[in-house]
Amino acid sequence: MAVRIGFVGCGGIANAHMKNLARIEGAQMVAFSDIVAEKAEAAAEEYGGKAFEDYREMYDSVEMDAVYVCLPPMAHEDQEILAAQHGLALFVEKPQALTMEKAREIQAAIDEAGVINCVGYHWRYHDTAKWAMEALEGDTIGMVLGWWMGGLPGVAWWRRQDMSGGQILEQTTHIIDMARYLAGDVERVFAEMALRVMTDVENISVPDVGTVNLRFESGAVGNISNSCIPPGWRNGLCIVGDRKTVVFDQFNFELRTQAGTETKTFSPIAAHFRESEVFVRAVEAGDQSMILSDYADGMKSLAVSIAANKSADSGQPVALSDL
Repeated sequence: MAVRIGFVGCGGIANAHMKNLARIEGAQMVAFSDIVAEKAEAAAEEYGGKAFEDYREMYDSVEMDAVYVCLPPMAHEDQEILAAQHGLALFVEKPQALTMEKAREIQAAIDEAGVINCVGYHWRYHDTAKWAMEALEGDTIGMVLGWWMGGLPGVAWWRRQDMSGGQILEQTTHIIDMARYLAGDVERVFAEMALRVMTDVENISVPDVGTVNLRFESGAVGNISNSCIPPGWRNGLCIVGDRKTVVFDQFNFELRTQAGTETKTFSPIAAHFRESEVFVRAVEAGDQSMILSDYADGMKSLAVSIAANKSADSGQPVALSDL
């Protein structure tokens, strides 16, 4: 029996998920909602199902098993909470919220309903992440270095700090999450951010450069830097262990040891496809353990980004326990 799936939000990342779900056996898209009616209607026309402007009406009138929530950070209100109350499995695109208070409210609803849940940290599903984890097994990690050097997304809300949370929350969260996935949880952060170059962009309030120092609970130290100054460069992560160093991004992997350097390239199976395939199978089986990033774990990556923003604002280190 097919897993019946609805969408809350039918923008760019939602359309990427729709394309993948259309190729996954056992997945059936049955409903789409968006405040821009034309977006929901276009999705329904392409994939079948019904279109809605109001997700509440969609929840109440269409029989579904799961829902993808693909919204800008500031737009998370009760979409996930009502979905959980309807017994729907949840796939929530990152970032999960603008505040820890909202994320905790959503987590409480998920816990009460006991529904399958996943956050879209798709880097975890890359072969490069698996290779890094295997290579570092047994090593003591000393240092983590990360970078997200991208351009400025075209959507207007992204350039407003009060709506997007800035690049550290909206994009660099992938690097933060991978650092946590491989090196463990973060204890405190100390961040510096500035708007240095892109001051002529209309309505911009996000920093265009930033750097975050991290102390991990293990004692390892780290630094993650980002810039949204065009044209951008690349994204990646370097983890230094006591015997090995791995350097990887979404597509390439490098293992350095005293014996030499080994390189690999990624599998043709895209991570975005793999995370949706795993989600569908987890819903079919009712097996939360299949998910590599559940909502509660995703909150820990969200907390690092929020702490970084707080640190940059205050000029002081921020302990994750204070959040």
